[in-house]
Amino acid sequence: MKRIFLSLFLAAAVCSARADLTIVQKVERTEGPGETIIKIKGDKVRMDVSPKFTMIFDHKTDEMIQLMRPQKTIMRIPGEKMRALAETMKKSGISGGSSKLTPTGKKETIEGYEAEEYTSENPTFRTSYWLAPKFPNGAAVLGELRRLKPSAWSKSDFGMPDFSDLPAVPIRTVFTMGETKVTSTIVSVKQEPIDDAVFAMPPDYKELQIPDFGNLMQPGPKRPHVAPSPE
Repeated sequence: MKRIFLSLFLAAAVCSARADLTIVQKVERTEGPGETIIKIKGDKVRMDVSPKFTMIFDHKTDEMIQLMRPQKTIMRIPGEKMRALAETMKKSGISGGSSKLTPTGKKETIEGYEAEEYTSENPTFRTSYWLAPKFPNGAAVLGELRRLKPSAWSKSDFGMPDFSDLPAVPIRTVFTMGETKVTSTIVSVKQEPIDDAVFAMPPDYKELQIPDFGNLMQPGPKRPHVAPSPE
């Protein structure tokens, strides 16, 4: 469930674009550093989160597809299931409620660009955006990011602002939920044509049945407390 929630967060953070864009991010997670490659073409977004895991999101249908490469498996979550999941998370309180984008006054040079920190926080998670006003072609890139907004979930559902709230390109984003912390820093943005085949499903992958998200959201039975054995 944690991976699904983080995937939703990452999708919300990028699928508002409507152009052929390739964004490369260096990522620092609890389990170690990595790289995320995001390819955006029209209504579709492909995120290679790691060498083992890829997510493809279709803005037009709200469908999300997860590719588990070592197992050669696919999990396809239809748009109606995504919308139902968003509503369930909202009702359960997992989404954390709405939040406001607030400047902290902190400034830092990131990847050679001056950036200023803005935060968005609610009882469930905290997001820190480092905005770079002088990012190359920043107005054009941000304009593309502002063009669309996912309909499967809204700003109030997940407590995070969309790109229309940001005054500049977020060169670094720090997402914290409990003990989980993910820091993503943009190292390159390319505006160049992307082949449609990038979003095609591998023919040799097996499709898995999607889980019952309603049951996953239900609290599990309480386990009896077991006192530790004396040493």
